[in-house]
Amino acid sequence: MKTFLSLLLFLVIFSSSIYSNGVAIINAQNAVYLRLDSTVVKVSVQSQISVTTTIQYFTNIYSANMVKYGFPLPEQASATQLRWQVNGEWYTASVVGTSQDTTLPGGGTPHPDLVTYLGQTPLYFNIPQQVGSDSTLAVELTYVELLPYAFGNVNYVYPSDYHLIQSSVINLQRLEFELTSLRLIDSISVLSNHPVEQITNNGNIANVLIKIYELQVNQNYSIQYTLNANQLGLFTYSTLQPDSLVPDALGRGFLTFIAEPDPGATTATIAKVFTLIIDRSGSMYGSKIVQARDAASFIVNNLNPGDRFNLIDFDDVITSFRPAHVPYTTQARDSALSYISTLTARGMTNISGAFSAAVPQFAAANYSTANIIIFLTDGQATVGITNTEDLVQHINTLILTTETNISLFSFGIGNYVDQQLLTLISANNKGFAEFLGNDELYSRITNFYMSIRNPVLLNSQISFDPPIVSQIYPDSLPNLYKGKQMIVAGRYQEPAPVQITLSGIAFGNPVSYSYNLQLSNITEPGYQFLPKIWAKKKIESLMIHYYSLNPTSPEAIAIKNQIIEISRLYGVISQFTSFTGVNNIEEEKNENNTSPVDFELLGNYPNPFNPSTTIQIRVNTEFVGQLEIRIYNILGQIVRVLYIQVNGSGLYNIMWDGFGMGGSSLSSGIYFYGIELNNTVLVGKMNLMK
Repeated sequence: MKTFLSLLLFLVIFSSSIYSNGVAIINAQNAVYLRLDSTVVKVSVQSQISVTTTIQYFTNIYSANMVKYGFPLPEQASATQLRWQVNGEWYTASVVGTSQDTTLPGGGTPHPDLVTYLGQTPLYFNIPQQVGSDSTLAVELTYVELLPYAFGNVNYVYPSDYHLIQSSVINLQRLEFELTSLRLIDSISVLSNHPVEQITNNGNIANVLIKIYELQVNQNYSIQYTLNANQLGLFTYSTLQPDSLVPDALGRGFLTFIAEPDPGATTATIAKVFTLIIDRSGSMYGSKIVQARDAASFIVNNLNPGDRFNLIDFDDVITSFRPAHVPYTTQARDSALSYISTLTARGMTNISGAFSAAVPQFAAANYSTANIIIFLTDGQATVGITNTEDLVQHINTLILTTETNISLFSFGIGNYVDQQLLTLISANNKGFAEFLGNDELYSRITNFYMSIRNPVLLNSQISFDPPIVSQIYPDSLPNLYKGKQMIVAGRYQEPAPVQITLSGIAFGNPVSYSYNLQLSNITEPGYQFLPKIWAKKKIESLMIHYYSLNPTSPEAIAIKNQIIEISRLYGVISQFTSFTGVNNIEEEKNENNTSPVDFELLGNYPNPFNPSTTIQIRVNTEFVGQLEIRIYNILGQIVRVLYIQVNGSGLYNIMWDGFGMGGSSLSSGIYFYGIELNNTVLVGKMNLMK
């Protein structure tokens, strides 16, 4: 997949150019496809969480009969079900623990139009049956997505410009869009130039219906709606599922809540200390460096009074706009714009040198400001520190040395970036990584910057009273920004009244906001997407842990197995799973044959912590003996081993005092803990803050 963090920690999601009608491929090299005859899209949206079911009907006008289905899945979407119909009979795909087969029929190099159409996060599925000449194939795909949101405006885009694949007309194009919202729906409109058959809005429910006959598919469906700006705070969705629909022992209840600060002009905004690091190595030549300059100019033009900023640009030589952050003034802005206009692509790629110049400048910042780095690069390190693990450690050490919190957001451009590097350095520092096409840089960066322009809450944390909500993801909360939302998912065992407290730092002082809610005690028919949202967010969090380890280590293998198990149990496709037409799940049992619920890692509390934290596990077997908990640093080195005596099933707690072997002092940062029982290893993540 192109990215997993742009999930990942903070669900700031942006519109991008994607296509969403599938392709039935016979020969990818020669651009031979089944003819698309009709497409029906049904969309159900709860506030900003959409479930899209798209059905395409194809006709085989060729003699070849083996078909591979390709679908350009939106970057932030997770596929949850695939069905297909051949010879009048429907079949449902299974989720298996193997990565998808990306080879395409026909051999050779796929046609460039197909590559462009499918994008960088395609979903593939081999149709098991032969599709006879002149016969029909139907494919139905369902996926869940968190829609782009900013300042009350939400965008749903189903781009269906199919001209790269097919020039002939399509008999029927149909879009059914239903929106339900706890917040008042101020307005809803179709932005695309489609004939709208029906559009209604009664305040909390809105509908759009589009039907088109006998036309080419050359226009994107685009719908925008606006939620009431005066109804802010925290909105919750919860459901208590029946035992038969819950595949684990973590609780029958599923909860998702959305928090948003008041975006009004009277809401105070925390000042930023801001650095933009720009890769200007030789591979940035052409449109990429032009877009980088334009994006940098946009950001400089939109800084706030009271902000301080700097620009670092690098190839194998590191240069800086100023030796240190400077206050934003008209004069400083104009000087920066002039500096940006001189940037050209040249040389090699010294990422370590760029961060060595940029990060120490934040030592003069403090916890009362929002300290932000945006990092733009299109390649991998070729000079300086080039090993990924060493480079991650170098950047993390630099940031820890400043003794202040820095949010690091990385944007990788093109196909040759070090995704593991960008993912880890961002995840470790309250940010996320996005991976862009060569022509997406300006639009994505400018949209992103506007979303973090006005911070209102730093070092966000959340707690529940009573502490009955567990398995909360993301496990490291982002800062909160004006006009943006925080979306969190969790689990609960039994319904009860609960108070949610969102706390953090604003203007150097601790602040907190509390909300009371009643967790649902029934199965809510309209909230059946909540288990998949929880599974999606947990998988994304586990992927961060996985990429921080050596993939061949026991801990990494254990995390991979856990991701596969969650993906299969909840029907949410991950990087390690795929759809198959052959029900071979039983043949793919874990080789240690251990039940996934022999024991459960319930996390640690508090997290982040100082000076100590308590790790909690649930044992579901009659195992008696000593359990070993190994604690690792970011490089995978063991820093402490703890032991606890287990006497059969039950809850067990073990406290870690934050010290290493022999009482040695450990620095602030991310640590992992691995627990092994019956040849199964589970891994958790915690953040020590001193």
